[in-house]
Amino acid sequence: MSQTAIPSATVQNPLRGVFWMVVTGLCFVAVTALVKYLGDRIPPAQSAFLRYLLGLVFLIPMVGALRRAQLTPRLWMLFAGRGVVHTAGVILWFFAMTQIPLAEVTAMNYLSPVYVTLGAALFLGEKLAFRRISAIAVALVGAVIILRPGFREISPGHIAMLFTAITFGASYLIAKFTVGSNSPAVVVAMLSVFVTIGLAPFALAVWVTPTLPELGLLFLVACFATAGHYTMTLAFAAAPVAVTQPVTFLQLVWATLLGALVFGEPADIWVVSGGGLILAAVSFIAWREAVMKKRAQASIANPPAA
Repeated sequence: MSQTAIPSATVQNPLRGVFWMVVTGLCFVAVTALVKYLGDRIPPAQSAFLRYLLGLVFLIPMVGALRRAQLTPRLWMLFAGRGVVHTAGVILWFFAMTQIPLAEVTAMNYLSPVYVTLGAALFLGEKLAFRRISAIAVALVGAVIILRPGFREISPGHIAMLFTAITFGASYLIAKFTVGSNSPAVVVAMLSVFVTIGLAPFALAVWVTPTLPELGLLFLVACFATAGHYTMTLAFAAAPVAVTQPVTFLQLVWATLLGALVFGEPADIWVVSGGGLILAAVSFIAWREAVMKKRAQASIANPPAA
């Protein structure tokens, strides 16, 4: 999940930030639970397509921003490329949600920021200090703890989640090239449009006529996903990332409880432990980025004397 830049004039309120991040976690767990409840009668590609198609209604307030946007051929290519990558990730994610427990989907989804950090070093020339490398290593150890290769069977759902995290990470990296010259509303709207278009042929190839209750559930998925992104923005506006990031661990708690109480999935201490390691590493990376950004801003404001 991408982070929104917050103006320095914004009044910080850590308790409000924590509250909105808790709400964000509940929204995203609701998305996963609803897709799992739907099951696999409707193919994952079609479920994803209908979720995005129904979610286009939330773009109506963004029409004005889209009409004012000045899109160059390069931006069109970036938006299209991000749409292709994100489409693949969404299909894999919807498939994984029907195959493996909620807690495992949630825990493995924490890997996306780790891949963003690696990708930024490989493709954007950002430096990887020893502390960042150590944090990445800890996150990968967490993934191994969750998967436990050699001690249990790794299902197609686990493989799908590994690639989901990679594709979402790639999507967020591409977004870095688009946010500078466009408002967040345009970036979000273009992603929604291109992903809907990208999913359409895959959905039509496996089309199963949905019932009205199924369409209602998929519209709820779109509502919770949109609400989650909005409340996450409110959380980032109210408190520093170092405060809000650790709160996302509660998503794993909610997912574990919901999986056990509603879907009869046994609580797995290995998944919780591995997810905790991944989130600790991601939180450290986010904290280091905030510290480095603050130092850079301070050096610009107070340049050394000649």
